[in-house]
Amino acid sequence: MSKLAAGQPVRIANRLTVGHSRVPTYARGARGTVERVLREFLIPEDDAFGRPHGRRLTLYRVRLSAKDLWPEYRAGAADEVQLEVYENWLEAVEVSP
Repeated sequence: MSKLAAGQPVRIANRLTVGHSRVPTYARGARGTVERVLREFLIPEDDAFGRPHGRRLTLYRVRLSAKDLWPEYRAGAADEVQLEVYENWLEAVEVSP
C-alpha cells in the first residue's frame, strides 16, 4: 500500500549515495507534488547487484517546477520536470497557509 497519494506535496531526500541512483542530484532536496502513484518495483539498488528477490517499493511520478529547480530559469513559469522517484526518497510535507 502506498504511503503517498496523487496531489500530495513531497520533498525529495537530499542524501549522498554510493554508486548509481535514479534520483538526479539537481532534484535532491527539492519540493514537488505527486503526479501519479505507479506500482511497486524492485528497487534499482537491489536490481543492480543481482538480487531479483530484493526490496520492492512504490514508485511515484513527481512534478517539480523548473523555476524551483533552477532559480535562474528564464522560460515559462508553468514549465516543469517530472521524475519517477521511489518511496524511500520521498517525504510528505505540510502546505504552509
